[in-house]
Amino acid sequence: MNSAEGDTAETVYSAGGQDWDEIVAVAAESGDERIVVNMGPQHPSTHGVLRLILEIEGETVTEARCGIGYLHTGIEKNLEYRSWTQGVTFVTRMDYLSPFFNETAYCLGVEKLLGITDLVPERATVIRVLLMELNRISSHLVALATGGMELGAVTAMLFGFRERELILDVFEKFTGLRMNHAFIRPGGLAKDVTADALAAARELLTVLPGRLRDMERMLNENPIWKARTAGIGYLDLTGCMALGITGPILRATGLPHDLRRAEPYCGYETYEFDVVTDSGSDCYGRYLIRVREMSESLKIVEQCLDRLRPGPVMIDDRKIAWPADLKLGDDGLGQSTEHVEHIMGTSMEALIHHFKLVTEGFRVPAGQVYVAVESPRGELGVHMVSDGGSRPYRVHYRDPSFTNLQAVSVMCEGGMVADVIASVASIDPVMGGVDR
Repeated sequence: MNSAEGDTAETVYSAGGQDWDEIVAVAAESGDERIVVNMGPQHPSTHGVLRLILEIEGETVTEARCGIGYLHTGIEKNLEYRSWTQGVTFVTRMDYLSPFFNETAYCLGVEKLLGITDLVPERATVIRVLLMELNRISSHLVALATGGMELGAVTAMLFGFRERELILDVFEKFTGLRMNHAFIRPGGLAKDVTADALAAARELLTVLPGRLRDMERMLNENPIWKARTAGIGYLDLTGCMALGITGPILRATGLPHDLRRAEPYCGYETYEFDVVTDSGSDCYGRYLIRVREMSESLKIVEQCLDRLRPGPVMIDDRKIAWPADLKLGDDGLGQSTEHVEHIMGTSMEALIHHFKLVTEGFRVPAGQVYVAVESPRGELGVHMVSDGGSRPYRVHYRDPSFTNLQAVSVMCEGGMVADVIASVASIDPVMGGVDR
């Protein structure tokens, strides 16, 4: 843009989307002291595979842009070549810090297309909520741990990952895996949980509250922590609405928007918990929200454990239920001798059904649906289309990490280079969800 005001003429160059050499060339044409630098992709500071392209003047950021795509997995395309149930194994790996939310959103969509939402057993629904809320805590702990590490608060990192390990131990007892579980399936769960797993979750409720209070006592009024976060990465409600930002970033502007309350799913309307807000619209406010949300999640987990009753964990429709009558063997692996004898020796119908589910899967009526859940980072939505076959025609995720990354330029431009780290950490992007 050129100004014709005599000696006050100013030229502003904007380079967006070009390759690195072109960006440098455009910046060099200006002839001033502004330089263009790469920040990332690296750990720490840019969360592994996020590349930030910064134009700086001294220590001030004049322009900030994101370069993504370094972790592209093609998961959404892969789903078109797998059965509806096999899709769970793919989607759980997108936002790898909150796999249960990926699985639940996907399964809620499949169940809505099938028209079986109200037929999912209560025990399965309660366990889904329990796992999601424990997962919310473990995800927030990573956000605080990595954010603390990137700002030099190494003790916060130690606290965060120590507590997260306790939750992953419980996940392992529930599902057999610590991450990428594929445990939540269309129609219910892969299998029931053991009494030992529930006892471990109950024990967690006695440990985590004190540990979370320790973290708050260490950081809430810490002058160094507040100096690096308070007033940094400012983004108000108007900006959030314009960019479609959700989650803790939106609630840090004072708006109590939470899909668990606004558009309840999995029976969330029957649980007692508060939607945490703050009015700071900055990195510090987002930190406070995540800390306090963990306490609210603990309240929900306790309610889940109190209302769990014996019962099935998979829909009672043998044309949909997967796996068909699965029973583990005595060694905890494979299928039990009784199940093998049943499908191989006594029931031709059971054998045919089992073979069809394994090789083809069930068919889903033609149609399309959008389902959203409140993930640790905001609205995680799934738009899926069925053409009536045994595989999805199209599945697209509205991942909050991808949407929220739009805020990088707004938060960072005009601030210091050091504050870029705090701003990106407060967004808490998971690049698996961005580069899906």
